[in-house]
Amino acid sequence: MTTPITIPSVTAPEEPEEPPLPSEEPQPEDSQTEPPPSEAPPARAVLEELRVSSVTPSSVGLHWSVPEGPFESFTLQYRDAQGQPQALPIDGQSRSVTVPGLSPSHRYRFHLYGLRGKKKIERVSVDVVTVPEEPEEPPPPSEEPQPEDSQTQPPPSEAPPARAVLEELRVSSVTPNSVALHWSVPEGPFDSFTLQYRDAQGQLQVLRIDGQSRSVTVPGLSPSHPYRFHLCGLRGGKRITRVYVDVITEEPEEPPPPSEEPQPEHPPSEAPPSEAPPARAVLGELRVSSVTPSSVGLHWSVPEGPFDSFTLQYRDAQGQPQALPIDGQSCSVTVP
Repeated sequence: MTTPITIPSVTAPEEPEEPPLPSEEPQPEDSQTEPPPSEAPPARAVLEELRVSSVTPSSVGLHWSVPEGPFESFTLQYRDAQGQPQALPIDGQSRSVTVPGLSPSHRYRFHLYGLRGKKKIERVSVDVVTVPEEPEEPPPPSEEPQPEDSQTQPPPSEAPPARAVLEELRVSSVTPNSVALHWSVPEGPFDSFTLQYRDAQGQLQVLRIDGQSRSVTVPGLSPSHPYRFHLCGLRGGKRITRVYVDVITEEPEEPPPPSEEPQPEHPPSEAPPSEAPPARAVLGELRVSSVTPSSVGLHWSVPEGPFDSFTLQYRDAQGQPQALPIDGQSCSVTVP
């Protein structure tokens, strides 16, 4: 049984930092005016070109490199379709990010900052226009995609491409507002995948997934609602195989009141006398690592373990309970 830890935290007021004007360039970390004459300057950290890896009507995938470093963390800043500044904290080990919740056919300018010692020392930017809202309808059951190695497709003089097989789509976890899915590829590879489903309002949603992934978590769902997820495997821009699964999200779970403290994981009265108690699992202090107007970064430690998984519970601004599943290997999370 896991031990919940409560930490009081308040998100920052709705005044995220504006991306600087071109004249407000971040100072290089090894500026000669900063370190005292007696101290050697810190190792140089260099943030290279910010590039676009994928674009959909509602998201943009970005990636970058750090030829010299490291950075402690990154911050991605941009303005949404309503002109409001947004800031997304990113850990220093990451080299890519997908920005969700964007508007179709809209121009965005993204600024990526490299931070060390809580100071911005590098910045790169890129302009992106999201694609129009024209998602492809999932095929009805009668329209099965053609296998990649069909004898009618390749010319007689060409050998057919290697066969790619997409295996059963399975559910790994379900919460009131998210579903985690996983699949396998016994024969491949695929260039990419596409996950399609309809939201609670009946609108078609399309989530693009890179070809190396074998799992995905779909957020922003509605409690107690049935969904059908279609996962399509693509090669050469063509859909060659498809699997699907039906899921119903859970009912909202009420976080326990403070007076209802969970019982220790191995109370003596539960374990039979002939059985040894399970290995002790201890969850250390929950701490805040970052706060923005629209997100909170948290981290924790596990001095003794392991745990199978974690669940983060909270109430949103409307007072609705939310639950975020986290795998047992993680020790940090950003709540968007």
